[in-house]
Amino acid sequence: MKYLHTMVRISNVEDSLDFYCNKLGLKEVNRHDSEAGRYTNIFLAAPGQEEAKVELTYNWDPEDYQGGRNFGHLAYAVENIYDLCQKLMDAGVTINRPPRDGRMAFVRSPDNISIELLQDGEALPKQEPWASMGNTGSW
Repeated sequence: MKYLHTMVRISNVEDSLDFYCNKLGLKEVNRHDSEAGRYTNIFLAAPGQEEAKVELTYNWDPEDYQGGRNFGHLAYAVENIYDLCQKLMDAGVTINRPPRDGRMAFVRSPDNISIELLQDGEALPKQEPWASMGNTGSW
């Protein structure tokens, strides 16, 4: 058995690509439009890890997607959790669960999908403003 990808449905291609690629740092590795099925699949991956894909599925006919939390979450190991969280905040992304412990944070995509960010290796030493920052919303 081999992991292939995780699929999440999106409601806006531009907003989703801005979040996943421009803000989170994933890269588009493949795209498929299906006229017959009326959908677009966009495959993303962390640089250098193209075998671990996220499939964004955009259905051309509008649908109301709610409760992104029932999906669970995507998880990524990151080089420096504080730097990435600061970059995301500077780009307007809410840090729902700040990295108070220097190890774990959660954010949400434009479609309300939880994204877990985990410090690669050992947790970083606790530091402000993260150590005393409260949660915002849910993750």
